[in-house]
Amino acid sequence: MTAFPRTTVGGVSMPRLIIGSNWFLGYSHTSSAKDKFIKTYHNRDSVAEILAVFLEYGVDAVMGPMSDQLEEAIKEAEQRSGQAIIRVITPHFNILPDGPAESEPEVVFDRCEAMNATFCMPHQSMTDALADRMTKTIRDIDTYTKMIRDRGMIPGLSTHMPETVVYADQTGADVETYIQLYNAAGFLMQVEADWVMRIIQNAQKPVMTIKPLAAGRLLPVVGLAFVWSTIRDCDMVTLGTTTPAEAREAVEISLDLLEKRLPQNELQRTRSKGSLG
Repeated sequence: MTAFPRTTVGGVSMPRLIIGSNWFLGYSHTSSAKDKFIKTYHNRDSVAEILAVFLEYGVDAVMGPMSDQLEEAIKEAEQRSGQAIIRVITPHFNILPDGPAESEPEVVFDRCEAMNATFCMPHQSMTDALADRMTKTIRDIDTYTKMIRDRGMIPGLSTHMPETVVYADQTGADVETYIQLYNAAGFLMQVEADWVMRIIQNAQKPVMTIKPLAAGRLLPVVGLAFVWSTIRDCDMVTLGTTTPAEAREAVEISLDLLEKRLPQNELQRTRSKGSLG
C-alpha cells in the first residue's frame, strides 16, 4: 500500500490529504433533504469504516467541529487499526459578551483539549467576523491563540475570506496554518480562483484547502486535478467522502495525480455511453 505524502505543520507531521467531516455530519451544501440523508445514513461504525480506508494509506488526520459523534467514530477507528488520528478541530465560540456560558472561549477550548485536538482553528464564522478590512487586522486573534497555546494545542485560522490569510501574515498573527476555500468552480469563494491560488502560493504558513470538489459539484478527478496541481508541496487538501469506496477512489486518484499519472479509476457506466465501450 502506497503511503500518502506528508508535510509538516507547526512541527507536526501531517498527511497532505486530510479527511473532511461534512459528509459525516450532514453539511451537504446541497439541500435539507441531502443533509437529512447523510445524518440518517451515518453512525459511529459507518464513519469508522471510512476512516479505516484512509488509514490504510497513512491518511491519519480528520478536520471537523467539536462533535461527540465524530469523536466516537475516530476512537473506534483508532481502536480497530491501532493507529492514532490527528484531530484538527474548528470550534465556534462567543466573540461578543453575554453569550451562552457553554460557548465562552475558555470553555470551548477546554473541550477541544479534552477531545485531544492537535490543531485548534477557530471556525470561519469566528475568524471572518473578526477580520477588519479597514485596519487590515484580525481583532483579538492573539488573545484566542494564546488561550489555545496555553492548552497545548496548535493555533490556526479557518477562513472563507482570502484577506484573512494576508492580514494574518502581515500582522504576524500567532498561527501555524490556515484553512482556505479553494476549488475550480469558485464555489463559496469570495474572489476568483486565480486570486486565491496566488494567495495560497504566497502564504507564509502551510494551507489546508477545503471543498476541492465544490461540495459534489465537480467530478473527483476534475476537482482534485486542479487543487493538486496548483498548491505547494507544504499545502494540504481536505476531502470528505460518504462511503469507504469513495474514500479509496479519492485517495487513489490523488496518488495518481501527485505522481503525474493519468488516473485509472473505474468510469461510470450508463446506457448513453454504451457505444463507447
